[in-house]
Amino acid sequence: MAKRRRSRSFDSENWSYKEQASSSGDSEIEDASFGLKSKPSTSHKRTLTVKRKKPKADASTSHISDVQEGYVDVPHHPKSAHSISSPAVLRTALLKWYKTVHDIRGMPWRRPYDPNLGPDERAQRAYEVWISEIMLQQTQVATVIPYYNCWMEKFPTIRDLAGATIDEVNRLWKGLGYYSRASRLLIGAQKAVRDYDAKLPDNAKDMEANIPGIGRYSAGAICSIAYGEPVPVLDGNVHRLLSRVLALHAPPKAKSTLDILWTAARTMVEIEDISVQSSSSTELRDPDFQTPQYPGDINQALIELGSTVCKVREPDCPGCPLRPWCSGYQNSVSTNERADTLIDIEDSCRICEPVLAPVGVTSYPMKADRKKAREELDVVHVIEWHPKTNPDNRLFLMIRRPESGLLAGLYDFPASVDVPANITRRDQEAMPSEILSHLVQGGAFLPSKPSNRTAVGNSPSQTEVLIIAKIKPVGDVLHIFSHIKKTYRVQWVVLEGGVSPPAFLENQSLYNECPNKKPKKKKRAVKDVNVKPQINDQKAAIWVPLEEVMETNMGSGVVKVWNITKKLWESPTDS
Repeated sequence: MAKRRRSRSFDSENWSYKEQASSSGDSEIEDASFGLKSKPSTSHKRTLTVKRKKPKADASTSHISDVQEGYVDVPHHPKSAHSISSPAVLRTALLKWYKTVHDIRGMPWRRPYDPNLGPDERAQRAYEVWISEIMLQQTQVATVIPYYNCWMEKFPTIRDLAGATIDEVNRLWKGLGYYSRASRLLIGAQKAVRDYDAKLPDNAKDMEANIPGIGRYSAGAICSIAYGEPVPVLDGNVHRLLSRVLALHAPPKAKSTLDILWTAARTMVEIEDISVQSSSSTELRDPDFQTPQYPGDINQALIELGSTVCKVREPDCPGCPLRPWCSGYQNSVSTNERADTLIDIEDSCRICEPVLAPVGVTSYPMKADRKKAREELDVVHVIEWHPKTNPDNRLFLMIRRPESGLLAGLYDFPASVDVPANITRRDQEAMPSEILSHLVQGGAFLPSKPSNRTAVGNSPSQTEVLIIAKIKPVGDVLHIFSHIKKTYRVQWVVLEGGVSPPAFLENQSLYNECPNKKPKKKKRAVKDVNVKPQINDQKAAIWVPLEEVMETNMGSGVVKVWNITKKLWESPTDS
């Protein structure tokens, strides 16, 4: 929601924009690669007697009985227990399974790899895979499919996307959330058109380094699927799957953990010592599985298996093609038979931590310590204006967010952010006049309380006077972000006066910078080809007719606010 910083006379309020934001300014996921933002562990030495918060036992472990509650020391095991020693047999089983399921979910971007495609055709495939991978971040497949189809109809090539405006991109993205993904797609396409002849780089290293918004996971997925490059992927599904296959119970975001998992993923996709090779460098055959083995198929199979079989809860172990080699599964069915073996201390694993009994497949990966989402209250002002003589000409004030950063270029309603939970009704009613004083001409003279027209008179000259005719409470809207539990306390504010809506002040803005906020480190400048809105002069505030509000580019939280507000006049009980 749009907002401005509260004046010093209101010390209890904070007007800085905090929706889905962190100290770095934008907490949206840039890539699914667990990638490299994690700080490395200060020491690899861990004791098996460290006590952690007791996680909840999972239903999938209920078949194991007579195991004492509490933590079980992980039996001493070598480092090699967390590596894949015979990847060929796992690949064969995995790809045989994948061949039977790859079309079940009807994903339009998933097609067989064709080694005979030319450079332009592979580049087009890379574009299609790129769009799907970015859309799939934090979004379910069933939700993405219609968005992907609409996107490819509107922007069938990377040149079409590069020539679009941020308004067009956001309009197609509306409802998917995490809007920075859309803006990064636009900027990335522009970079590809300008620097790479409208093609994404054909190797993961250059793609990750030079295309905005593409991290290690996305680069690996795109380049393996479209270009046949043998590079690994590690998203949440593969992270969970490999943690169970390797029985790795260590802090999931620690550098040492991620290094092991990336190595295992790379082992799966890089085939060595294969006696049967095709003439194509990307077509690899296993002696026991004569169907060509392509890196993209291996990576997609790992992702599909983690997503549909090796699920977070209630994994389908009987239907898993990797069950014979899954150490996590073996541990779950032979807990009482395990015994420590003599291991050279130099070869002993030092990163695994105690497991909560009973031990099951869902004991892996180790649960991350999650911070409780903080709770915040915002007062949102749905501000309407209509002339006294024509109350059916209803216009609503909407604020355009800056063209970069969180929710770039989207519209929302003015809001007072992160106010005290015990805020009074009187304080809430005083907020709209302050906001309007910074936005519209005549706003500085508005009373803080609603006035009726009788107080100022009904003569033609008096009806030109702008007044707040009504402030009516609407209700609360709950909107949950990854780390913030937002409550929007909505109020409907009605302005009257004049024959046209109040004109906006020059250089108006509700997005003042936080004075104590450290500036971001400047990145190498990226010249945008056409990141411009379709509205004239990039106005920061506009009046939107009632029937056009839902057509405006806005986030799902704003849609919730609008839907609950319009019930006031659509309900037959409205007074």
